[in-house]
Amino acid sequence: MTSMTPIVSRQAVEHYKWGGPHNDDCEGWHLVRTPNLSIIEELMPPGTSEVRHFHVHSRQFFYVLEGEFTLEVEQHGFILHAGEGLEVSPGQAHQAFNRSENPARILVTSQPPSHGDRVNTDDQG
Repeated sequence: MTSMTPIVSRQAVEHYKWGGPHNDDCEGWHLVRTPNLSIIEELMPPGTSEVRHFHVHSRQFFYVLEGEFTLEVEQHGFILHAGEGLEVSPGQAHQAFNRSENPARILVTSQPPSHGDRVNTDDQG
């Protein structure tokens, strides 16, 4: 018999702060963290961003829960709203921004997990 999987709550999982070159105001919550899969809820305040990078092995899917979120993939900008998502393949340089005036809340799914699989690019946009 398999054991029941517990209900996951943002209040009961590992929390961390992150950010780009000029801020560390963004937050993340590890909702699922296994050797094969990572699902993180992230909160990006207005005006925040991350460093442009790519992943060697990880395929990622960014899904907007709330607000407006800009994802640049291979120098193409995509503006996503609540209920919209975008997949990023391994090797594609990308950078997340919140260029809106409101917080953006997103889910980031990575398979395999992207931590330790990140290569920052020289073009920091």
